[in-house]
Amino acid sequence: MAAEKKAAAEADGKMTIGELARRTGMTIRNIRAHQTRGLLPPPEVQGRTGYYNEEHVARIELTREMQSEGLNLEAIRRVLESTGGSSKEMVDFARAVRAPFEDETPEIFAPADFAEAWQVKTVDEKLLKRAEKLGVLRALPGGSVEVISPRLHRAAARMIEFGVSPEAAVALAAKLHDHADAVARAYVDLFTEQIWEPFDKAGRPDEDWHKVLEALEALRPLASDALLAMFQITMSEETEKAAEQTLRNAGKPHRKGRGRKRR
Repeated sequence: MAAEKKAAAEADGKMTIGELARRTGMTIRNIRAHQTRGLLPPPEVQGRTGYYNEEHVARIELTREMQSEGLNLEAIRRVLESTGGSSKEMVDFARAVRAPFEDETPEIFAPADFAEAWQVKTVDEKLLKRAEKLGVLRALPGGSVEVISPRLHRAAARMIEFGVSPEAAVALAAKLHDHADAVARAYVDLFTEQIWEPFDKAGRPDEDWHKVLEALEALRPLASDALLAMFQITMSEETEKAAEQTLRNAGKPHRKGRGRKRR
């Protein structure tokens, strides 16, 4: 009879605390401690045996991820509690919120290689610190530089090849950062006000978690596409204005410098 119950539980994706411990690499003692702290929902009890499922595995993995980022267990408990309970959707949502927006892999440059890309003998320390403050670079021990966005760095390097100074390139990055920060806030505010708050006021119904998660995940490519499309429109407008002004200036007589006055 016990063997039949165990087989049925395994077929349903359920596992005992020992099996959960083996699956996650945690000790049974730590799993019970997580339950006591409110980090892990209680198991489903059948007879005298408690059974766990994939939701418990996901919760343990999420807790580990948060710990690796420096959160203590009490802070993690508050985060999990505030996001609505023990549903798998909540765990997926919490992971999606914390997922990095960018899809680039940072690159590390030796000091000489980085200076060559910027077409200088040595990179000015003050300029490097300005770029680091913007979050686009990170100085590493030994003088190496970690480029957070290789795509952005390639764009800057190409502009420098065309004659733009490194100082001007970093100044442009600062302007882009300010504008991008405002755009990012606009999208976050939109998601919060139009999607999260109505969902929260409705009591966070379980059947709507997937809609909120879908909206959050779709926000990333949609925001990038919309920003690029709007940038292309405004860039066309600005270059057209600049071209018209340049042509008007070119059509004007060139004024030479005044010669010496006749005596």
